[in-house]
Amino acid sequence: MTTVTTVRAPAGWPATEEAALAVQDGLRGRVVLDEPGPAPGTGHVTGVDVAYDDERDLVAAAAVVLDAATLETVAEATAVGRVSFPYVPGLLAFREIPTVRAALDALPCPPGLVVCDGYGLAHPRRFGLASHLGVLTGLPTIGVAKNPFTFAYDDPGVPRGSHAPLLAGTEEVGRALRTRDAVKPVFVSVGHRVGLDEACAHTLALTPEYRLPETTRRADALCRRALREARTE
Repeated sequence: MTTVTTVRAPAGWPATEEAALAVQDGLRGRVVLDEPGPAPGTGHVTGVDVAYDDERDLVAAAAVVLDAATLETVAEATAVGRVSFPYVPGLLAFREIPTVRAALDALPCPPGLVVCDGYGLAHPRRFGLASHLGVLTGLPTIGVAKNPFTFAYDDPGVPRGSHAPLLAGTEEVGRALRTRDAVKPVFVSVGHRVGLDEACAHTLALTPEYRLPETTRRADALCRRALREARTE
């Protein structure tokens, strides 16, 4: 059964780019990078994703909990709210976090590792959605993105599991990871309380058949459904 929560942005939520940048600067130092995180294939792993209807100023978020060993769905929840921040590249977390947190809070069980459809350290200010969400919730988080944002990388080897550094100059901010033979890689970065090796291992464990993790695929489908249902209300 899916739990649906209606949410508004918290009091004091940043409304301007300047205020949001100040929040990022204040929280970035709280990211934990020296923990390996939960072992891949154990416990719960939860995908979060959002869908927008900008014409109606709506955003729907979904959280889908999987059994990490079997990839069976354990629980799911959605939240629908008003878009809480304008579209500004590098500040998308401020549009998404209020509804994502509401969906996570509505789950009937602990989420375990949270997998975001986006970025963690692979962000211009090293504080993407996965890092931001991790710091605010205390949960271990990773980002698995479809595109490399602004970062450079060499094409990984052809076989599944091959990877190459995602680079900001000489700094490794993530990895381009091949999840299917000869298919475009995904872009993995640490969010909070997980190591990069472990983040890649989790991503491979979540991609037995498709390029994108099962967490992302199921959360994407669920948030789109929640948005369709919100439009008809």
